[in-house]
Amino acid sequence: MSAEARIRSHFEETIATQKAASEALPGAIEHAARLMSRSLLNNGKILACGNGGSAGDAQHFSAEMLNRFEMERPGLPALALTTDSSTLTSIANDYAYEDIFSKQVRALGQPGDVLLAISTSGGSENVNRAVDAAIERGLWTIALTGRDGGSLAKRLRPEDVEIRVPANRTARIQEVHILVVHCLCDLVDRELLGVDV
Repeated sequence: MSAEARIRSHFEETIATQKAASEALPGAIEHAARLMSRSLLNNGKILACGNGGSAGDAQHFSAEMLNRFEMERPGLPALALTTDSSTLTSIANDYAYEDIFSKQVRALGQPGDVLLAISTSGGSENVNRAVDAAIERGLWTIALTGRDGGSLAKRLRPEDVEIRVPANRTARIQEVHILVVHCLCDLVDRELLGVDV
């Protein structure tokens, strides 16, 4: 296969995945945005975590909330649990890498807050432990997953939301995750600013 043909195949697979996601995910995305808006309106905050590209997505989400997305508005309280290298390395060194997010959730999370847990496979143990901590602390969880949802999906309660991308390839799942992040930001802004959706 030529380089150009391979590039075209990536675009075609991405388009097919986006189409499948556009049919499968709107209800879950809307539900998740309403949970986030409810939390923010009640003086809650959103904590976000993930590994690798998912860590980047957590940081991207937090930046869109704290600064702004597409409309001018005051900053919204959101925190990526992936960014404080001193905290991450001290927890990993003193306890375990699997605890880097859960210890932060236990320290920072309050009832009514939201945890945005991002894992393409649903099998990231440190993200799964963060979900367990969120349940203990009375947070809602919104999980961005793919494949079969992994063990993360099995941890969720009925009041939580899973947004599972209908794909198996990590790259395709991550591409949809960033679109989901943008959808969430847009819906939260419209809800909080009173703009018709």
